[in-house]
Amino acid sequence: MTDNDTRPQDPEAKAELEGVPEELVLGQNDEAASAGELEALRAEVETAKQDVLYAKAETQNVRRRMEKDVADARAYAATGFARDILSVADNLSRALESIPGDLREDDKFKNLIAGLEATGREIDKVFAGHGISRIAAKGLPLDPHQHQAMLEIPSNDVEPGTVIQELQAGYMIKDRLLRPAMVAVAKKPD
Repeated sequence: MTDNDTRPQDPEAKAELEGVPEELVLGQNDEAASAGELEALRAEVETAKQDVLYAKAETQNVRRRMEKDVADARAYAATGFARDILSVADNLSRALESIPGDLREDDKFKNLIAGLEATGREIDKVFAGHGISRIAAKGLPLDPHQHQAMLEIPSNDVEPGTVIQELQAGYMIKDRLLRPAMVAVAKKPD
């Protein structure tokens, strides 16, 4: 008998197998071992399939996140610059609003005023081209997601909580808040 002999060592089992060809006795043991190995391999293959599916799903999720990050970076790349340029637009608007009517009619200043107004329109056009839009405020109910209430003014003319004055314009960049509108809100008189 060799070391690799898989015949039963038990004397009773040997007696039962007397007359059975040795190939069949060895084959049964090999078949049982092979069946166990086959099941183990099937389980490994199934586990590997699941791992591959999870890896594919994770790769897809990472790619989607990266695509979204790239799209957001493109869409909102100008956010910092836009915030900085808003003060320039505010100052230009204030300058135009502060020009008295008699100066607007003066022939010496008409071209200057027309140039300032054209510059204001050009800023608005550039903002629109980059998805920057002004937030509507006056006459609307206070929206804490877009408006920042700076003060309350007693009023019988409008409902409490309605914006009655815009102190500083607010802006959105695409669907994100760039700067809230600073507003005065109506309240019930005392």
